[in-house]
Amino acid sequence: MLNRSIVFSVLLAANISLFAQRHDTATLYKPGSINLLLPAAMLGYGFASMHITRLERWNHHLQDGVAQADPARHVSVDDYLQWSPAVAVYGLNFAGVKGKNGFKDRTFIFGMATLFQGAATYVVKRGTHEMRPDRSNHLSFPSGHTATAFANAEFMRMEYKDQSPWYGVAGYTAAAATGYLRMYNNKHWLNDVLAGAAIGILSTQASYFLYPRIKKLTQKHHHQLIQQY
Repeated sequence: MLNRSIVFSVLLAANISLFAQRHDTATLYKPGSINLLLPAAMLGYGFASMHITRLERWNHHLQDGVAQADPARHVSVDDYLQWSPAVAVYGLNFAGVKGKNGFKDRTFIFGMATLFQGAATYVVKRGTHEMRPDRSNHLSFPSGHTATAFANAEFMRMEYKDQSPWYGVAGYTAAAATGYLRMYNNKHWLNDVLAGAAIGILSTQASYFLYPRIKKLTQKHHHQLIQQY
């Protein structure tokens, strides 16, 4: 079963990362921006699957083929894999492979993205009350692990996209594997994973869009205060 996750993860990661690589985040919030299409479609599918019977049946059918019902055969690597792209960004920088931003700016952006995706996931989980596949609680939708993983993968892609697109592919491979393992561990449905991925991607893109503007306003305000004194 885990062998399937490798194929699934690599194919999904390569497609998402290379798709994103072709479209600059500077166009993110322009009307009709193609950068919004893929995550918006994933998020739309996630919500639709809770209300459209045919999609719900497909989720259940897929879950039957992916999930490992025996808890003794579950794995915990997804708890750590979700953070691996962000850890890799700081590791690469420490090793001398410079990314797009310096340590301070990068850390603020990463913190914003983590805050955005964490808050969105928390609110939606408690608003939808979706039962997990293993029936352990009603916090299934969306997948928090997957949101974190894809936010971190997009963070890695954005920091190193000018170096090589393969950094993004590596980050998205780890994120896709995280999503697959959430299903394998019988903790999430497909729509939970897709919605979590969309929230993660959009959270990081929003952070890269907003941070320069926030920084500019802060610097302007600081300069005005200095002039006053």
